[in-house]
Amino acid sequence: MNAAPEPTVFVVDDDAGVRRSMRMLMEAAGHPVACFDSAEAFLHAWRPDWHGCLVLDVRMNGMSGSALHEILTARGIPLPVIYLTAYADVPWTVQAMRRGAVDVLVKPAQGHVLLAEVERILADHCKSPPSTASDGIALDGLTPRQTEIIRLAVGGASNKEIARRLGISHRTVEYHRTQILNKTGAASFLQIAASLPGAAETSGKASAGESAGPSDWSV
Repeated sequence: MNAAPEPTVFVVDDDAGVRRSMRMLMEAAGHPVACFDSAEAFLHAWRPDWHGCLVLDVRMNGMSGSALHEILTARGIPLPVIYLTAYADVPWTVQAMRRGAVDVLVKPAQGHVLLAEVERILADHCKSPPSTASDGIALDGLTPRQTEIIRLAVGGASNKEIARRLGISHRTVEYHRTQILNKTGAASFLQIAASLPGAAETSGKASAGESAGPSDWSV
């Protein structure tokens, strides 16, 4: 593939259906897209003048998405990464974001959510050097109750479960979650999780409520 003069969405996934859907979604939105069926194929084709963002499957035949990300980091290739996975739990997700992933979306990802995240990355990271997921996350202004809600949320507890454990109403939990995002400047609780001491040891499954769910288009 010839290098594109504008930011490109690079898709690495061994599922042909996912690659096809991703190409249709990105091209319909006017974004150049290049698809690869393996991490090895992407590395073989890589050119230093490429830029944009990488939508990366985690579990593939051959080299994993995590291994590819580590190689890119070791080579000093600052390509923003969005992981697509059906197997993410909180500890893995936090570690991925600490390695520099911009987001982790659970399959099947909603098309409009994925597209919005890609366009945010292209706007933010292609204008300035990429930053880690925890940059700019301010936790000092949170109340003890809000910190407690964060730890329960990143541990996989639903709003109803948090309300039951803390003895507060469901609406109060929703209010606090909104205030937490406003105070920290984070786009999601996964970004906050990467900034919390000990977050990587939190047990439980990642909640898909902020980044995934059933839709009429999915990957």
